Amino acid sequence: MTGSHATPADTATSDRHRGGLALLVIASCQLMVVLDVTIVNIALPHMQKDLGFSTENLSWVVNAYTLTFGGLLLLGGRLGDILGRRRVFIFGVLLFVFASLLGGLSQEGWQLLAARSLQGVGGAIASPTALSLITTTFREGPERNRAFGVFAGVSAGGSAIGLLAGGVLVEWLDWRWVLFVNVPIGLLIALAAPRYIPESERRPGHFDVAGALTSTAGMVLLVYGFIRASEEGWTDTVTLGSFAAAVVLLGLFIAIESRSRQPITPLALFRDRNRAGTYTMMLCLSAAIFGMFFFLTLFVQDVLDFSPLRAGLAFLPVSVVIAISAGLASQLLPRWGPKPFMVVGALLAAAGLGWLTLTDVHSSYLGSILGPMLVFGFGMGMQFVSLTLMAVSGIAPKEAGAASGTLNASQQVGGSLGLSILVTTFGTASRNEADDQVPAFLREGTPAQLQEFRRTGQLPGPWGDQVLTSGVSSAFVVAACFAVLAALVALFVIQVRSTDLARLQGGATPIAGDAGADGVAVGAGETDEPRTGPDRPGRDPDTDRPAKGS
Repeated sequence: MTGSHATPADTATSDRHRGGLALLVIASCQLMVVLDVTIVNIALPHMQKDLGFSTENLSWVVNAYTLTFGGLLLLGGRLGDILGRRRVFIFGVLLFVFASLLGGLSQEGWQLLAARSLQGVGGAIASPTALSLITTTFREGPERNRAFGVFAGVSAGGSAIGLLAGGVLVEWLDWRWVLFVNVPIGLLIALAAPRYIPESERRPGHFDVAGALTSTAGMVLLVYGFIRASEEGWTDTVTLGSFAAAVVLLGLFIAIESRSRQPITPLALFRDRNRAGTYTMMLCLSAAIFGMFFFLTLFVQDVLDFSPLRAGLAFLPVSVVIAISAGLASQLLPRWGPKPFMVVGALLAAAGLGWLTLTDVHSSYLGSILGPMLVFGFGMGMQFVSLTLMAVSGIAPKEAGAASGTLNASQQVGGSLGLSILVTTFGTASRNEADDQVPAFLREGTPAQLQEFRRTGQLPGPWGDQVLTSGVSSAFVVAACFAVLAALVALFVIQVRSTDLARLQGGATPIAGDAGADGVAVGAGETDEPRTGPDRPGRDPDTDRPAKGS
């Protein structure tokens, strides 16, 4: 009796199919986590009305998520390394789903803030684990390049997609659905993960509790200090105290990590100039992209009078361009290497932001906003692919979670810190412009407008539009400086080596005892996972699975 046997072609097709489904699961999780940073922005006025937030406290609906997400990312990456990445990934997704459900059911303001904080914890566990799953699920070379291109595309475009989804859900349903929508999506991801994503080997070791506590507390206080500064000023006692405590805790964190046998963040990651430069660039560019979405959302709704849905649709072209750019970059990187894309991408982002500084009260969406957004988006698309590849290129498997967690932390913390600086710039420029506009308003305003101004202290349009536009334009100047700084780092710090190009092209990785990508000798036994690539003994070169009889 003759049995049917799968041919090598059938096996390869099946592996590609499973790899595609695994990437779909991972990318869907990252999209869900990233877009939650912005999906609530358009819903904020409705949340304020229903739950009785003051204007000051309303900002914590966003900040509670950002603080816990950015502060706990390093710990989330380490959890996956020690406990197994797939099981930690599923736990993070389910925690995110549970918190989203609680947030949608909130009847009091404090309940929503607690749920948003818990969402940040779930996101901090799921997001770095998702990135490290790519490094262990896909072989280095073109296969992993394509996976990183998809991952970077959804990471970079998630903010714009969140604004669109928020506009649709708020206008057609209710603000609670910006949270409820995560429940069915997250449950599908959690159910699909065991079927399509292989489990990584659990690493022996212990949790660096002291490092986790000091890094998390220090990062949270640093982010809080900048957020507080945007609200209360740089000389506020609490602001200064937060900065001082953050410096002490982060200094203590570095001291602990330098002495720990199994640190939550191996400091060796920063000895490599490429990785250190990559993290710096991510800080700068995240500040730029957070600022772009935040201030353009204000401008199109308050000055151009766009509805929530129309405001969301206005950002859809950015998502499309980012996805196209990320796809092109992932295809061309093996030929030219990442450095040209890092330099050109940062310069395009700076050019788009510089163009936006020309925005005034007479600007229109098609004439003044769409063009610079597309230039900015194209640059950011190629940028995020390059940064993602450089951050994890040549990393030991046991440190993949730490490397990806640090990259994600750089993105979230950079966005929070940068946005706070931009908001402070916006506030200073707006107050200066208001000093010029108030006398004109007092001369030209109607009695009804004057009475409303005395009650609220808010200038009506067109005087108020002029104040807001002046602040937005000044904020874009600083955002463009962030992008220029990223370009300088790419130009003078990043150095692409022959081993990096070999990996991008799918070449063999160094054998035990050779110098690794960081220039550090990799001895036998220093990595605790089999090497990736066709040169691994006992592995099928087509499927990267154990060969028969081995």
